[in-house]
Amino acid sequence: MAFTDFKSIMQVQEAYEIKYTQADYIQYAAVEPSQAFLEEFTFSQRHINVFASGAARCENVIYPILREVYKKYADAFTLWSHQSISCDAQLSGTPDYLISTKSALGKTVLGSPIIVVVEAKRSDFIEGWGQCLAGLVAAQKINNDNAIPVYGIVTDGALWEFGKLEANLFTQNETVLAISDLKKVFGAIGYLMHANLPLTSEVNALTA
Repeated sequence: MAFTDFKSIMQVQEAYEIKYTQADYIQYAAVEPSQAFLEEFTFSQRHINVFASGAARCENVIYPILREVYKKYADAFTLWSHQSISCDAQLSGTPDYLISTKSALGKTVLGSPIIVVVEAKRSDFIEGWGQCLAGLVAAQKINNDNAIPVYGIVTDGALWEFGKLEANLFTQNETVLAISDLKKVFGAIGYLMHANLPLTSEVNALTA
C-alpha cells in the first residue's frame, strides 16, 4: 500500500499491530535561527501569501525551517525532498521531506531514514499522521532494527506535531508547537537530529 492509502493512525495501527500512547518526550536542542534566516523568513511572511496552498507552505515555510536546522547537522545527515522509499512490495511512498544518516556512498544514496516529514494537506492532521506513521513503519523496516526510534513530523507550516515509533509503540508528543514560537520549533527539530548523532560528534548540549 502507498503511504497515502492510510487515512489515520488507527489504520496503520491495525495493519501493523502498533500500540499508541501520548507523552511529552520532545526536548529542545540549542539551535536557533540565524539573523539572515530571520530576515528572509520575515520578508516572505510580510510580502508573500505563504499559506496560500500546500506548495506555498512547503516552499516558503516548511522546507526553509528544515534546511536551516539541518545545516548544523549536515556532516552527519542528508536532507531529502520528495524522496521515494519502499521497504517491500506492500508499503511504499514519497514523504514530503526525509532526513537520513549520511551514506558512505555519497549524497545520491539514501542512508538510514530517521525523520519523516509530512505536510498536513488542507491542515488535515488526522490524515497527515496516517501517512507519516506508515512512512515510519517503512523507515523502521528499511533500517532493519525496530529498537532504534524513527521520528515523524506533521505540519501545515503554522502548527508542528511530533511523534516517534520505537519497536511497536508509537508515541505522539502531547505538546503542539506553533510557528509563532520559532525558537521552540527549531529546538524540537534539532533534538530529533541530536538524538541520532554518533557519540563522537561534537554538538551543543541540549537545553531545558
